Amino acid sequence: MRKLAAVILGVTMLATVFTGCGKKANENNNNNYNPSGATVTEGASSDEANKGNNEGKKEALKIAIVSSPSGVDDGNFNQDNYTGILDFIKKHPDATVTPVKEPTGDTTAAIQAVADIVADYNVIVCCGFQFAGIGTLAQDNPNVDFILVDAYPTDAEGNEITAKNIYAMQFAEQESGFFAGMAAALESKTKKVALVSGIAYPSNVNYQFGFESGVNYANKKYDAGVKLIQLPSYAGTDVTGANVGGNYVGSFSDEATGKVVANALIKEGVDVIFVSAGGSGNGVFTAVKEATNVKAIGCDVDQYDDGVNGSTNIILTSVLKVMSKNVEKQLNAVVDGTFTGQNALLKADTDSTGFVATQGRQQMSAETVEKIEAAYELVKNGTIVPAANFNGIKSDSFPGLDK
Repeated sequence: MRKLAAVILGVTMLATVFTGCGKKANENNNNNYNPSGATVTEGASSDEANKGNNEGKKEALKIAIVSSPSGVDDGNFNQDNYTGILDFIKKHPDATVTPVKEPTGDTTAAIQAVADIVADYNVIVCCGFQFAGIGTLAQDNPNVDFILVDAYPTDAEGNEITAKNIYAMQFAEQESGFFAGMAAALESKTKKVALVSGIAYPSNVNYQFGFESGVNYANKKYDAGVKLIQLPSYAGTDVTGANVGGNYVGSFSDEATGKVVANALIKEGVDVIFVSAGGSGNGVFTAVKEATNVKAIGCDVDQYDDGVNGSTNIILTSVLKVMSKNVEKQLNAVVDGTFTGQNALLKADTDSTGFVATQGRQQMSAETVEKIEAAYELVKNGTIVPAANFNGIKSDSFPGLDK
């Protein structure tokens, strides 16, 4: 597993939009489990860097957020991280933030973008898998604190490391994917459901395997009788070279192909599609809007506003990984002197994964919501453990399947 990051960093095809889902985040991202959200307005940086001065860190933090080509206004992954910074600044108005957009998505370019600014900021937030290689850079700059989202840091050889000045967070996307699978299976009328993804990076495969686990759980516990539809021509290959199946566009920024894949699934009779495809997911949303009696499930953030389709809405629900609150939490730790480097896996037990259950932001039946809420508690306490890319668990035989 420690060498896994080396394999990942060798992947040449990277996302132009390194996010899990579609285009716009709801400014009032309310739900029963993981409320978050703030209006995004861009901050400004000061003229000079503090360069790690502990006194300056108490309040007047200089923060940079380095993101993929989609930038901090992508309405999804990057924006949710940015929102966490903005929420922190609301409470610490002397702090400033500068967004830095790396325009290529290349791993080497991503690390260089961080290196170019490392001397100018107290804290650097790095958004995405492509920033895993900041490990050595961070160790060479111990007075700068790093918050790494969706990856663990690696050294020059690609080995996973921990560092005192890097808080790295990954999320158990398989948990949120599990809730999506349950929602799809319990609400499908045609008894055919599917997931459309971008590239088979670990986070996306986690969503896929979790989704499959959720469908299988609903089939066994509630006799849902639902079939997962996969198109062999769009099967994914993960970072180890394994064929993971699923429906992968092959890009996070190809709306046209996203729409093609969705239309092919709809033609097969699929009436609920879980969308974990970045900008490609916008094409999926378009296909669903043009279809009849088809719903989509959003991911990462509440995407209900993206689902507006005239007087109707295509979003059944959205499943979440709560980045903004965890970014804000670590910035607070920097200020109060409790910041500790670690590689953290954030799950339902810290309210870091979940689903939108708030009335008016989803279209599930009350019975479906009740069933998913019951399963949420079992996931939270570890009774249910959905399959993930590298946890060695299968989506048709996971702990808690019979609960």
